[in-house]
Amino acid sequence: MQRREMIKHAGALALGLTGLPLLPGGKMLAAAPTNALPRWKGFNVLDFFNPDPKHRRQHTTQEHFRWMADWGFDFVRVPMAYPYYVRFDRSRPIMPHEVYQIDEQQVQHVVDLVEHANRCGLHVCLNLHRAPGFCINAGFEEPYNLWKDPEAMEAFVFHWAYWSKLFRAKTRDQISFDLLNEPCLREDMNDQFSQRSAVPKERYRSLIVKGCETIRASDPGHLVIADGNNIGNEVIDNILDLDVGQSCRGYAPGLVSHYKAPWVFEHPEHLPEVTWPSVENGQVHDKAWLREQFAPWIALVEQGGGVHCGECGAWKETPHHVALAWMDDMFSVLTEHDIGFSLWEFDGTFGILNSERKDVAYEDWYGQKLDRKMLDLLTKFV
Repeated sequence: MQRREMIKHAGALALGLTGLPLLPGGKMLAAAPTNALPRWKGFNVLDFFNPDPKHRRQHTTQEHFRWMADWGFDFVRVPMAYPYYVRFDRSRPIMPHEVYQIDEQQVQHVVDLVEHANRCGLHVCLNLHRAPGFCINAGFEEPYNLWKDPEAMEAFVFHWAYWSKLFRAKTRDQISFDLLNEPCLREDMNDQFSQRSAVPKERYRSLIVKGCETIRASDPGHLVIADGNNIGNEVIDNILDLDVGQSCRGYAPGLVSHYKAPWVFEHPEHLPEVTWPSVENGQVHDKAWLREQFAPWIALVEQGGGVHCGECGAWKETPHHVALAWMDDMFSVLTEHDIGFSLWEFDGTFGILNSERKDVAYEDWYGQKLDRKMLDLLTKFV
């Protein structure tokens, strides 16, 4: 529990304002289960998201982190593509032995970002968005398959050994390690629209165990997080014996969150008009429906697990009023159950800065285009 929330809760107890029913003699019933992970609120920053550092998408500065902290946020997730920080001939596909060639100059960019965020009081979650042999997105030719090839698993372990050792002096309050972004099985690792399915449970557990053992060899106290199976959507029900948090997604329904996104829909121009609440194939999508979607994650919290919504938000083509109404309902459901969130993204087409939406009256914010209405909505839940 954050200090501000702790003080607020203590004051409520003193005044008898917790809202909990009293038993005879004035004793209170036990409170609802508390999430084993903090209710972090914040953003994804995409500085190292692109595999090629020459095409770095963002340059998040300490000033950006100060804005986040001043607005009440306490968390940044950093999705990394491993080719960003390795050296190889980029005129051809990467070769297996080259995934081990760490580029210290590019690593320093990651270190600087982590330090800037920590100085502003923000927790940093490092995530391998593209690991050797797997990424939810195509666009970079992988030399092998993480779920099938031992060489890919060895490289995966190597990269986490490197990062966990580099940040071994950081506390659990300062940093966490999100093993793999949105795991799934793909028929063709390099085809964005190839058939996909959940990773077999034991295979995914094996990766998580290896990742944990590797990371905690540097520091037994390191905080490890695993994204839900099947693109972050399914609870991992066979790791409850491990000290591992889980990261879910806030992208349902996809027609709202990724309206007309060309990397999701092969023919986005044929999509129907989107609304919220909505009806899709006879199914009503509203706040009650969202509760059903998050029910397995809520149940995990009730079992003593840790849950955080590592990604959520709506792309720029979703009408602004639809995006805000949907996000309001989603964040309400998450907050009711002590689950925090991390918007994809801070600066960009899903974010509160420079989103390129055509239906927003932007506020000038130190030269940036700020979506004030979306920021105000988010701060309701901080």
